[in-house]
Amino acid sequence: MVEYIDKFPDRIITTDKGDYLYFGGTAYLGLQTHKEFLKYFTNNIVLYGTHYGASRTSNVRFSIYDKAEHYLADYIGSEASVTLSSGFMASQLVSQYFSNSQVTSYRTPNTHEALGAAGQIKVKSYQQLKGLMDQTPQDQPVVIYLDSIDFIGLNYPDFKGLKLLNLKNAIVVVDDSHGLGVIGPNGAGVFQELKSLGMMELIVCGSLGKGFGLQFGGIFGTKKRIETLCQSPIFGGSSPASPATMATLIQTQHIITKQREKLHKNATLLSGLLDTPEIFRYHGTHPTFAFTNEELTNYLYNHNIIVTSFNYPTKTSPIMSRIVVSAFHTVEDIKTLAKVLNSYKKTSQTNR
Repeated sequence: MVEYIDKFPDRIITTDKGDYLYFGGTAYLGLQTHKEFLKYFTNNIVLYGTHYGASRTSNVRFSIYDKAEHYLADYIGSEASVTLSSGFMASQLVSQYFSNSQVTSYRTPNTHEALGAAGQIKVKSYQQLKGLMDQTPQDQPVVIYLDSIDFIGLNYPDFKGLKLLNLKNAIVVVDDSHGLGVIGPNGAGVFQELKSLGMMELIVCGSLGKGFGLQFGGIFGTKKRIETLCQSPIFGGSSPASPATMATLIQTQHIITKQREKLHKNATLLSGLLDTPEIFRYHGTHPTFAFTNEELTNYLYNHNIIVTSFNYPTKTSPIMSRIVVSAFHTVEDIKTLAKVLNSYKKTSQTNR
């Protein structure tokens, strides 16, 4: 089912059929309509304009980009960072860079298309990848691509697959779009955790819009790697993220922190209210509850609740369904959802 809307979907979606509680999307921290957050963003648009279409390598440059990227590197825990207009662009910059090199690249299961590029070897499991890497000369580097959060628990929170591998000569590239700003210490994502696994090099990339409510992407890694990526024609030839976005990110951390605290309280509340939490895949502290039962999606819809449920990333892909808790939601919203979910289980048992 597809619903068309005319304003940002926060906790309520208004359709031609009425109002529905909305537990979907990726606006985890509920910043997109936060009044104080919007004031900062609006003031920065007045200062910096609505869009900046010049190259980052031009002879006239906004200083706010360097400030924001130093800030983000400290925040995430990397030596350096660079920002781009979107998470897809950030991940593509990394994957396209390595596709033009002689290094062998492996793409693990459920890795987002943003990290896709020519020449990658798709593996079906980490066990298969281990076998391939064991046959690779130890002085030959390899690149491993993965999503930090794949919603089936293959990676975050334990990263058991990565821990099977000898990463001494591995460049590990992680799309952390659903983690940045949401999980990890102060919302720093998975960078600080993964760098302890002893890989040759760690690069984290992806969208920061899901966690920080602002349209931009980022790449985090060593200073040398970031400098090299910035020499790419993809970086030099593309428009950057809005400078108003960069300024807002720096100025609103007090709001972002409060919203993250609210988000995790909401997610903890829901998990504690569920009679049968085992029917969902709920990983670490991430505020999503994934499931595969289409009947449950319809049941929720019939009780005026809409969740994320559609074929992804293409029409022929399996249906991806998940309940997404956000900082938009009230305690009453969470209780209402839990009551409906618990009643579904009882209804299912009665109908058997």
